[in-house]
Amino acid sequence: MRLVLISFPLAIAAGYLLGGRLQNLGSTRFRHGWAGLAGVALQFVPAGGTLGALILLGSFGLLVFVAAVNRRLPGFALILVGLCLNLLVIAVNQGMPVTRAAIVASGQEETLDDLRTAGGSKHHLATDDDHLLLLADRIGIPFPVEQAVSVGDVAAYAGAMWFVVAGMRRRDQEAPADALAAGTAA
Repeated sequence: MRLVLISFPLAIAAGYLLGGRLQNLGSTRFRHGWAGLAGVALQFVPAGGTLGALILLGSFGLLVFVAAVNRRLPGFALILVGLCLNLLVIAVNQGMPVTRAAIVASGQEETLDDLRTAGGSKHHLATDDDHLLLLADRIGIPFPVEQAVSVGDVAAYAGAMWFVVAGMRRRDQEAPADALAAGTAA
């Protein structure tokens, strides 16, 4: 979550530095935003076990749906790839495995016992029983982010940042009648 608090301001700053305007991003036609918000909200439902795993899979299903229907927008193909990678590893392992090395590298050692004993449906400490660990939360990002992320997270965040920068740089196109009138007036 902390990565969001850093990546989006950075993307907005890059958008401004490249001559964009936040107002342009606001006029981007984004389809089924309600499903994306519902998908994010489901990740905060405090449920464990089978119900928690089903809620998490439903969350990712909604997020994948939104990324798929918006895939023609800048960055959304990359977001879709990242979400699918995360969905795959979560579905196979009934939650996202987090490696001990990523926890230590990100400065979150105090969470090791919780990950080991809680057995939550969203994250759990990676074990030999987990599969596709290459796609798990195995990248530790130290202070100020202090977060363990996956390759899928990196792809999704990069796509989201691309969307913000490209959306800010987007120019409103003139209506065809206005362009025709401007061309004949010259």
